[in-house]
Amino acid sequence: MPEMVTFTDPTGLGPPVELEKAVIPEDVPDRKLRLEHVPRPDPYYVDLGMLYRLAQLEEVRRNHFVDTPLHLALRGHMGTGKDHDLEQFAAVLGMPHYRIPLTGEVRDITLIGSVKLYGDGKGGTESRWEDGDITRALRGPALINLSELNAAGAETLFALHGLLDRHQALELPTGEMIRLRPDVRVFGTLNPTDLRDYAGTQTLNKAFADRWIIWEKDFPEEEELIRILLRRHPDLTPSFAEPIARLAVEVNASFSSTDSHTRVETPMSLRTVLDRIPAGLRVYASEDDPLRRAWQEFVLPHVDKFDRDHYDTVWSAVARRGPAGPPFN
Repeated sequence: MPEMVTFTDPTGLGPPVELEKAVIPEDVPDRKLRLEHVPRPDPYYVDLGMLYRLAQLEEVRRNHFVDTPLHLALRGHMGTGKDHDLEQFAAVLGMPHYRIPLTGEVRDITLIGSVKLYGDGKGGTESRWEDGDITRALRGPALINLSELNAAGAETLFALHGLLDRHQALELPTGEMIRLRPDVRVFGTLNPTDLRDYAGTQTLNKAFADRWIIWEKDFPEEEELIRILLRRHPDLTPSFAEPIARLAVEVNASFSSTDSHTRVETPMSLRTVLDRIPAGLRVYASEDDPLRRAWQEFVLPHVDKFDRDHYDTVWSAVARRGPAGPPFN
């Protein structure tokens, strides 16, 4: 019997979605390596609804779009957890996960592969094909995350067109066709294209963008942040978790603002909320105002100097002074 996993809607509104877990066939040549690529479930991950939405789309893919796969890209600012969502989706389904960054330095031969020369043991050389990052991933079951789609060069995007359209295949320079397997899923992530300092990004080519379903990924709201914080740090007192969440929400609201007079250029990422601030609270737990010291030493150094005044304004409006008492029980 196939092993099944159930995804539930965190809102309680949608029906549960049951999906069959991935199976890595015995005859896959690199089966051992693929098993090592299956992510471990993050015990601190909180599904705010994205895993459920991904499961809904996967159910539709399996039942109605077998011949024409639906490729999904998550678009959101840095620190919203896009890549983490995809990794945890792979973990739940037991799928090998391949995150392939598409930076401006990546070329099509890095992704697809190339012919290289090797010694033949007789004093001469012989040419052999060597797979690139995406070609290697495509040869077996995989969840592929093409990270930073809008940072890729034009030649990289054009090289992927055939894989993502109705042809569902990459043609190698050797003439070999690598076809999209039914147990491979292709996802992507990208930052919004606006005036933000996402160096190297650009608006997606219209033909390339048309090959994707694009979902927006927003910053978590205050109640969601508190849930995530207390899941990650169960001994953190609510009196500290609440102002941390409010600080993040207010800063990120300013980051997302279209008003150039109030907008800040540095958001508070989930890394800051879940890792840096709690680390600062532990370092300065014995001080009079642990949250203020954590804010000064673990948050502000990441902030553009032109945003410091606004961060101070947010601090004064939300916290003014951190909670009394030890941060952790």
